[in-house]
Formats: sequence, structure tokens, C-alpha cells
Amino acid sequence: QVQLVESGGGLVQPGGSLRLSCAASGIIFRINAMGWYRQAPGKQRELVARISSGTTTDYADSVKGRFTISRDTAKNMVFLQMNSLEPEDTAVYYCHAVIKKKSYLGESAYWGQGTQVTVSS
Repeated sequence: QVQLVESGGGLVQPGGSLRLSCAASGIIFRINAMGWYRQAPGKQRELVARISSGTTTDYADSVKGRFTISRDTAKNMVFLQMNSLEPEDTAVYYCHAVIKKKSYLGESAYWGQGTQVTVSS
């Protein structure tokens, strides 16, 4: 099977920074896109940032200029550096990956369990 495990969430004051990490493990032939989504209480899950198998990145307008997504392809990891955090960034952050488990299989999407980020004074 495939597992995505996030780490790095926590409580931070407004204006502070956090770095989220996500490691993929299990039966993996190739990881294509990876990304981060978030879900605040009472709201739908939304895209925060994603990165292709190359270096193409895409960000939600609300985080552009503050968050940076990157990946370590060799280690099957993706990261989210979050700076200038605002209370509105408070949410559970989920790692997402599109993975081929075998060369002859199609792609499937996988989710991590989520990590809580709380921005509060």
C-alpha cells in the first residue's frame, strides 16, 4: 500500500512561520504531482499549493508570496514553507499525491491524515 505521513504542524503566532513535511512510502513506481490542501472548520477542502513531477508550481491566491512548495524527488517528500502566517491560515493541512504503484497500472490519488496548523496570539 501507499502511505502519506505529514509532520510540522502546530501553534504559531500571527506573522510566524512553519514548515510542513510529507513523506510517501510503500509500493511506489513513480510520484507525479504532489500538493497541499487545507480544510478549516465549516469550510470545504481547498488547494493550497501543488508541484508537478518537474518544477511547475501552482498556488492559491491567498498564499502567493507567503508560502513555498518544494519536493525532494529522491526521498518521495514534499514540503510547504509557510511564512507570514495569518489567523485565516488556521486549518488542517493535508498532503496529496498522484502515484503510479506499478509501471503497468494507472495513477491513483492518495491523501495523508492531516496536520493541524493554528495561527493565534
